[in-house]
Amino acid sequence: MVASVLKTQSFIIFLILFFITIITPFSRLTVAYGYSELFGKYISPSSLGLKREKLSHLHFYLHDVLSGKNVTGIRVVDGKPSTNRSSQFIFGDVYVIDDPLTIEPDINSKTVGKAQGTYTVASQGELSLLMVTNFAFTEGKYNGSTLSVLGRNEVLSTVREMPIVGGSGVFRFARGYAQVRTQSINQARAIVEYNVFVFHYR
Repeated sequence: MVASVLKTQSFIIFLILFFITIITPFSRLTVAYGYSELFGKYISPSSLGLKREKLSHLHFYLHDVLSGKNVTGIRVVDGKPSTNRSSQFIFGDVYVIDDPLTIEPDINSKTVGKAQGTYTVASQGELSLLMVTNFAFTEGKYNGSTLSVLGRNEVLSTVREMPIVGGSGVFRFARGYAQVRTQSINQARAIVEYNVFVFHYR
């Protein structure tokens, strides 16, 4: 009788350990995948109305005015105390910009948008900027759409490239690059030519 009871208890303990060892991990896995499904899942591009990807070319001029009338860029962080400055641009300087974008080098030509964001003097050896900027367009089919630039801008190089890392509106899911050439630059202002090549869906 005692032996039978012991066998029964041993069997029950075995079943309990079995369920703890085998069933519990599966339960946790199910819960984990359940939460993941709620948090994120794969969807079809067509469900967002996305069709064939397009490649667009945009051409415009950026005007960065640092002094005089109608200033569009201001220094908000000084890399050095202003009394010791030997140049307009010092390592560590941070500027905030609201620069007009025009179709011609003349700042009075048609405006197609604004460059809004910041740039930081990020090199101690040459005039190299870290650009964190949105191009906010106001003209034609691009009105209300934006492109985002994040990259290195070596200002005195003849030609440089910066990546397009995203966008909104017409430029949702945008990717591409901006090819940049300086038209003119001095202590007061810079005129910069942009050729932007960007893939997008709309």
